[in-house]
Amino acid sequence: MDLKQLVANAIESSTDLDLSYDEIKDLLEVPRHEGHGDIAFPCFVLAKQLRKSPQDIAKDLAQDISGEGIAEVEAAGPYINFKLDHELVSQNILKEIYAQGKDYGTLNIGKGENVTIDMSSPNIAKPMSMGHLRSTVIGNAIANIEKKVGFNPIRINHLGDWGTQFGKLIVAYKNWGNEEDVRRDPIAELLKYYVQFHEEAEEDDSLNDQGRLWFKKLEDGDPEAVELWTWFKDESLKEFNRIYDKLGVEFDYYTGEAFYNDRLQGIVDELVDKGLLEKNQGASIVNLDEFDLNPALILKSDGASLYITRDLATAEYRKETFDFAESIYVVGNEQSYHFKQLKAVLARMGHDWQEDMHHVPFGLITAGGKKLSTRKGNVILLEDVLNDAVDLAKEQIESKNPDLANKEEVAHQVGVGAVVFHDLKNDRLNSFDFVLEEVVQFEGETGPYVQYANARANSLLRKAGFDESKVATQHEFALADEDAFAVVKELNLFPSIVEKAYYGYEPSVIAKYVIGLAQSFNRYYANTRILNDDDQLNARLSLVFAVTQVLEAGLNLLGVQAPKEM
Repeated sequence: MDLKQLVANAIESSTDLDLSYDEIKDLLEVPRHEGHGDIAFPCFVLAKQLRKSPQDIAKDLAQDISGEGIAEVEAAGPYINFKLDHELVSQNILKEIYAQGKDYGTLNIGKGENVTIDMSSPNIAKPMSMGHLRSTVIGNAIANIEKKVGFNPIRINHLGDWGTQFGKLIVAYKNWGNEEDVRRDPIAELLKYYVQFHEEAEEDDSLNDQGRLWFKKLEDGDPEAVELWTWFKDESLKEFNRIYDKLGVEFDYYTGEAFYNDRLQGIVDELVDKGLLEKNQGASIVNLDEFDLNPALILKSDGASLYITRDLATAEYRKETFDFAESIYVVGNEQSYHFKQLKAVLARMGHDWQEDMHHVPFGLITAGGKKLSTRKGNVILLEDVLNDAVDLAKEQIESKNPDLANKEEVAHQVGVGAVVFHDLKNDRLNSFDFVLEEVVQFEGETGPYVQYANARANSLLRKAGFDESKVATQHEFALADEDAFAVVKELNLFPSIVEKAYYGYEPSVIAKYVIGLAQSFNRYYANTRILNDDDQLNARLSLVFAVTQVLEAGLNLLGVQAPKEM
């Protein structure tokens, strides 16, 4: 039940305003103060049309409006305030949630069409740092949301397994590497060599030339270069998969940049055939003046490919293979210009489907206000952060509930969930400073706070011996008190929240929503004797049950688990 829809219907059917139903609904507001009713209609927009003051319009219209589910209508200055029939509305909303369970909020926008989601994409031979967290968890949440609204999400880990940096790494390994050390601790050793390369290259620029040379050898299939590159890649994937397991993130495809090498010539040929490729100082470019963009560099003067060359091949492959309705790239904000160029080149190639490609940018995670950098060795390892978060969660569980049966499992769910939730509660485009001790707190606007509210609700249901299969009549859902109705109104918002998160590619909408729902439920819990054995007990338990369904559904959309005990 959409509460604004209910009020819009009443206004439309009771008045002869020169406004459509959709226009009426869009004007409706939720008052900041509960004393002003549940829904308000501002009359400012009608003043010119009716040639009266908004206050007089509100007074006149309020006398005529009535409808099912509306208990009171009154004018308050330039607003018409509507108080809803709490018992009837809560009955209908809770009945709907009870019938749908965790499917509540599911929409059919996508109609089963494919959506490719390019996410995470760490570079091989480097550890996964906190810098990789955002693309991974934002992409995973977007994939979950896409599924919730009816699409078929296809998670793709476009590994950074190609480019000049691998020539540099090969040079570093050949100069300073030790095979035994690498086999013992591959990622840490390879990172050490990579950092050393950049330190040495600041004094000796010829190292950069050597790096470019070895990457060209790799492109040309040099056996030694290919063997080292393959070894670096295999070791990296073992590390990555261990961390993805901790995060609970899975991929449908690990098709990195190297996967598209045999398609690059086809891209170049297509650009030539369409008369788009031009020579500029020995390099090959596509002019993008009509888009007010710099030329796209397709091939360097030595014939080596670039990111955009491989991304063109990637885009064509994904369209041919998956026939996507949307192709989403969850990549940092600093790559925005690259994606503008990519889409512009595809447009010049005549690929109208480039309009279905969306770059979903995000801000940075900083530590102590400083940007994390693998090159300079200023890196915080993601696995270390997750392990520390689990240890902090374990400490808090020991102090709050030392007899909890499955402490290790719950500590993992809470610790990892805290890190994921903290990332996703921030608006995607905002950067934020990460302080672990603030993240793993059971109080405040945190993941553990929401998880604990859900665990508390489940505890009430267990204590009451609540059996959802025995809630038989609509009367089990009828609640009229203000605290209960505040929770019901929050629950009612969930489908619209899912829709808003989908259209904005913005998981923070859901994270902020579940914080608000948890806060509303905790106020209800504090002010109401929920387990009091009276004729409203089953109705209160039905409300608590509805809260668990929506909190768990919301957390799961974010990729956060919802333990039933904490």
